[in-house]
Amino acid sequence: MVRTGRRPGNQDTREAILAAAREAFANRGFDAASIRSIAAAAGVDPALVHHYFGTKDQLFLDAMQAPLDPAEAVSTVLSQGPDGAGERLARMMLGIWDSPAGTAAVAVLRSAVSNDMIARMLREFVTHRILKRISKEIGGDQAEGVLRGNLVASQVAGIVMLRYVIKIEPMASLPAESIVALIGPTLQRYLTGPLPVEARS
Repeated sequence: MVRTGRRPGNQDTREAILAAAREAFANRGFDAASIRSIAAAAGVDPALVHHYFGTKDQLFLDAMQAPLDPAEAVSTVLSQGPDGAGERLARMMLGIWDSPAGTAAVAVLRSAVSNDMIARMLREFVTHRILKRISKEIGGDQAEGVLRGNLVASQVAGIVMLRYVIKIEPMASLPAESIVALIGPTLQRYLTGPLPVEARS
């Protein structure tokens, strides 16, 4: 999950590509935004985008200034089987947010509150890199998987806002393992527990 360092190159060119990518991902979404269209908006050859960033996925992560790929982290947690997945997911989430990487993520969250483009980027990022991966790893009916992913995200987002952004006590200073014990069963229920028939229809 540790990302490699950025490739050397002209910083102005890199920033032009990143600016074009943020606008494209925010306005058109990940799937509709293409390397070719991003390169055209930045005034560079598509090959240069690949040279600096490799893949569209990596460009997306760099555009969001993500210190790691949460999709890989989620896959690692959920691929170990359904038993204990909620607890492992909670522990992984807190480990990321309590690390130096979490500081940058908090800055993005704060910016999203007042910046519409960043909010759209963050929504696309969460949908494409996290919710789709949770749905895929859970398996079964696609609509139900999406719903379960949304339920997990609602719990995680609430904890993140209380603990790291608003810093409401006692959540802000509780030991990570205490929070894992508290929310792990809820995440487990969202991932594998029965859902009301009305919710699944």
